[in-house]
Amino acid sequence: MLNLQNKTPKLLVIGDLMIDHYLWGSCERISPEAPVQVVNVKSESVVLGGAGNVIKNLNALGAQVDVISVVGGCEISDELKALLTDIKVSSQYLITQKDRITSKKSRIIAAQQQVVRYDRESTDEISSESQKQILASFKDIISNYDCILLSDYGKGVLTFELTQALITLANKNGKKVLIDPKGLDYSKYKGAYLLTPNKKEASEATNINIVDDEGLTQAITQLKDECDLDVSLITLSEDGVAIYDDNLRTHPTVAREVFDVTGAGDTVLASLGFALACDVGIDDAVKFSNLAAGVVVGKIGSATATLNEIIEYESSLNKSTSDEHIKTLDEITLLSKELKARDKKIIFTNGCFDILHAGHVRYLETAKSYGDILILGLNSDRSVTALKGENRPINVQLDRAYILAALEAVDYVVVFNEDTPYDLIKAIKPHTLVKGGDYEGKQVIGQDIADELKLVQFVDGKSTTKTIEKIQQGN
Repeated sequence: MLNLQNKTPKLLVIGDLMIDHYLWGSCERISPEAPVQVVNVKSESVVLGGAGNVIKNLNALGAQVDVISVVGGCEISDELKALLTDIKVSSQYLITQKDRITSKKSRIIAAQQQVVRYDRESTDEISSESQKQILASFKDIISNYDCILLSDYGKGVLTFELTQALITLANKNGKKVLIDPKGLDYSKYKGAYLLTPNKKEASEATNINIVDDEGLTQAITQLKDECDLDVSLITLSEDGVAIYDDNLRTHPTVAREVFDVTGAGDTVLASLGFALACDVGIDDAVKFSNLAAGVVVGKIGSATATLNEIIEYESSLNKSTSDEHIKTLDEITLLSKELKARDKKIIFTNGCFDILHAGHVRYLETAKSYGDILILGLNSDRSVTALKGENRPINVQLDRAYILAALEAVDYVVVFNEDTPYDLIKAIKPHTLVKGGDYEGKQVIGQDIADELKLVQFVDGKSTTKTIEKIQQGN
């Protein structure tokens, strides 16, 4: 995968903010008052929706995000600002228009089935004064950002005049504008870098029925020409993403399991913007967004994908390289916290693994069987020499790490330079610590940190020392 870890591009999102509100319960009877279900509500949750879901996705990827939008003079606006604060996104560029109601979509869910939805919102176009304030803020801060994302949900923020003014100003400042479009008239998006319509939306906007390659070619080229786009793009659901700039090509989807496509369009817009803001080419950016979308459609509800989840997902598709699984101490510390938040059971073991043999592989396969994620602490060259003598290691630490990271049983490798892996174990705080059977009855480093210790018996006759002896003897 692309090396996007530790990248923190700055992106600006402009569009329709809303709250997605869920009432979760069960239904066991029909109301005697009317032929409707009676839902006994057990819990309630609220999350950012609309352009807010784009912000959440960018935040999950590690971007620095700001937002410009218009909210109403209502309690919902205060609730929305609190949700932004929770993910450390500023509300300083939110404009209050007192006669508006901020969008809040409430869904009643019983047995994972949506029973009814009711909305509170304003959908009229924002006032001319609000549009002026947005444009003034945009002029003041545009130079701070690597990329601009417009998330249009048709709730009145992105008017024709405002959208055109934003695109014109962005182009003058050399900033790419990516837009998730809404409605049938795409002329208000003219001059953008790219749009992200799905096949149905593109068909309606172009009046071309996209049922084959010919229809796709006509629609995607028409969008590029009529909207004066740098890149024309159409998402094709399970068939992937089609791109047209100088030529047409399609990148296939990489979704393994689809549970819910809610918010997948927001993920595509956010991940494309994130990658392009990191100076990634359009084809690689689309591949990255395909992976991100593959993660979120495997979750229930509007979801996000972190870089670590995308790397893990790509690995599950056998498309990642070994070096993506070699982590620093800081990276594995953050990753461990994220994995635990996703209820993954972490296993840790360590060793020199100088010349890899079948005994090593079986040991690691057994270790992995105790949980979900196996993290391997690898002794550095210096610590191997301290343990084994001046003639060791045979293989340098980078080579050893790369080979180990390629094993199916090993999820992540971290090289440590200390004599013991205690600091590394302390940072990871694994659920299970695994060591060889020769530690029976002995104190194991890190045993006081892990929840449990597992000892694995070695395969008889298999050891690095014996392998080296055979080579030296010419056998």
